[in-house]
Amino acid sequence: MSSSQHPNEKANASLLASGTPGYDPTRKSVRILAFIEALWPTTGPAKNLLEFAGRAAVAPGPLPRATIAIATYHRGNGPVSNDFVIAGQKAGLEIHVIRERFLFDLAVIPAIRKLVDLFQPDIIQSHAVKSHFLIWLTGIHREHPWIAFHHGYTWTSLRTRAYNQLDRWSLPAANKVVTVCRPFASTLEGIGVRPERILVQHNAVKAFSPVPAEAIGQLRQTLGIHEGTRVILCVGRLSREKAQTDFIEAAALLRKDSPQRNIQFVIAGDGPDNQMLKNLARARLVEDRIIFAGQVADLAPYYKMADLVVLPSHSEGSPNVLLEAMAAGLPIIATAVGGVPEIVQHEKQALLVEKQNPSALSRSIERLLDDPSLCAQLSQAARQSISAYSPEVYRDSILSLYQSCLASKFAASNALRSTADGQGP
Repeated sequence: MSSSQHPNEKANASLLASGTPGYDPTRKSVRILAFIEALWPTTGPAKNLLEFAGRAAVAPGPLPRATIAIATYHRGNGPVSNDFVIAGQKAGLEIHVIRERFLFDLAVIPAIRKLVDLFQPDIIQSHAVKSHFLIWLTGIHREHPWIAFHHGYTWTSLRTRAYNQLDRWSLPAANKVVTVCRPFASTLEGIGVRPERILVQHNAVKAFSPVPAEAIGQLRQTLGIHEGTRVILCVGRLSREKAQTDFIEAAALLRKDSPQRNIQFVIAGDGPDNQMLKNLARARLVEDRIIFAGQVADLAPYYKMADLVVLPSHSEGSPNVLLEAMAAGLPIIATAVGGVPEIVQHEKQALLVEKQNPSALSRSIERLLDDPSLCAQLSQAARQSISAYSPEVYRDSILSLYQSCLASKFAASNALRSTADGQGP
């Protein structure tokens, strides 16, 4: 964790406009200060930011390099040891921790301003509602270009829904808002973000790494899954919008309709609905069929063990689980929500069903379990299309956005200077 002061790299950071006198595309770099609240490095926004920060330092061709420092929050006075901070440090990233006493502790505002003064970023970047709102409150977006990354919302309670409304004040003030699918872009327009300020950028996924057979065997042994048992995998935060309730209801329907099937359902993830989901599995008499694996740091063995992946969400943007399952070459069943239909087509790369329909999930699971040819077809098509979501494609898109933002700032500064010169004596 670093809090040291860095010299301001002025050389070309403000000259990102092709044809600008003195502009050298082989030497330019930008400094980014990203604000995010995260405890785990495995959640979508946190994982994407950590992986992108490592790649952004190496710029291909004419694109600028980016040095990304990350600011996160820690509640309380104890030592900071959450997994997100540890993962960032291990990756060699500059991680700053802003201490707070409670949610939306306004005492963090001076700390944010001090950090910005020390780091002297070319661009401020924020992730999710809290960071957006704090950047807006500090007013630092008036001094630095601001890019806000909108990842969608969780809907776990009325309090959370009210909390999400803070975006109505903050996001319209951002220079650019990056979101992960077209339906989210429409939502942003509805709260006052100008369409020309919105960029739709799907998430990225790395190539799937081979997993040794012994690791799969060990995982089966740990989870108590016998060889020959078919595995249906569901991955995600255990919260209302991820709809693991529908996955459990589908498991109950399968047990009722096909009790002879030798299948096991695995739910990987943790969250506020953990106990409720376990109670539901017990009430639906499928407690023995469903394994709650908890938070998983490395999902690769789970993907390799699984026969198919189910994504039952009621709301999604550009789901990492979908992209990871595609990269792993797994047959996929997903609800046709958010950005999912922008990534996969029904019966081409996946089977798509309507949300809140456990019966449709159950029928689709049975269909894939009984049709190896369809599974192979879906898997092959998914693998072939995943290159469009590579980390390199994502990196180039965001680096181009940085370049565009700073070019706009430079042009605006020149225009103001010209106006001032024209009005002088």
